[in-house]
Amino acid sequence: MKTKILMLPLAAVLLLGACKGSGSHYEAINNRAADTVASATMDSTASPKLVKTADMRFKVKNVQQTAEKITASTVKNNGMVMHHQMESTVRDSKDFRITGDSVNRVSSFNTTADMTVKIPSEHLEEFMTEVAHMGMYVTMRKMDIEDKSLDFLSAKLKLNSRKELVDQQKKGKVTIKNPVNVLLLKDDMVDGQIGNLEIDDAVKYSIITLSFYQSNTILQEHIANDDPSAYNLPFFSRLAGSFANGWHLFMEAILVIANLWVFILAGISILLLIRFYRRKYSILPDTIKS
Repeated sequence: MKTKILMLPLAAVLLLGACKGSGSHYEAINNRAADTVASATMDSTASPKLVKTADMRFKVKNVQQTAEKITASTVKNNGMVMHHQMESTVRDSKDFRITGDSVNRVSSFNTTADMTVKIPSEHLEEFMTEVAHMGMYVTMRKMDIEDKSLDFLSAKLKLNSRKELVDQQKKGKVTIKNPVNVLLLKDDMVDGQIGNLEIDDAVKYSIITLSFYQSNTILQEHIANDDPSAYNLPFFSRLAGSFANGWHLFMEAILVIANLWVFILAGISILLLIRFYRRKYSILPDTIKS
């Protein structure tokens, strides 16, 4: 928006600094611009540009069924669903064991939905009333109307001024030395046209934001137990397995000892030699004394 506001003084400066002709030629252009402003102002009062938007939040019995009804009503009114999102959130869940490998899971979840629809403005209030009747009660409902007449008129006047300048430049009556300025003018003309088209579309079609929800739902499921510890063998089976594992470990220990027989024999030999030398040198002093 700031760019568009700054472009109008730029066009005026270009027009003042680039004119080849006399001041009377500039005055003629200025008079035509003034006439355009007056005529455009008269036209704008005849057809105000009113943009309507609405918002509603309500509670329903079933979110999915309500979403389908809203979609059908939108199509019936020659509208379009622009956004639709439905989400279920688990609030709490508990498992109740039935057998060793199965449980009954009870879950509490909340379901909400958000929709954005585009409806012809003449059907807005009728559509809002129809949607309100789909819910149990409405927690919030609002509608806003914004007058875009002056914005539309401003963009239209700027566009006419730029067209006038470009036409004079094409006919050679106005010389714009920097080609970049011509491109900026043309780009701004395109932006002005697109902006007015957007306003026309917003006047013709209203945007409605809908948010609805339902009471928490309880769901029971008979499912397999996902706790691995629940699949352990019975106590006596595990006890028998423990005895078998103990015997297996004992046999493995025997095999390890058998593989180390050389080291064991060497260790025993070293111990015997140490004991032999200790006895020998402990007897020697007594012999010397005698």
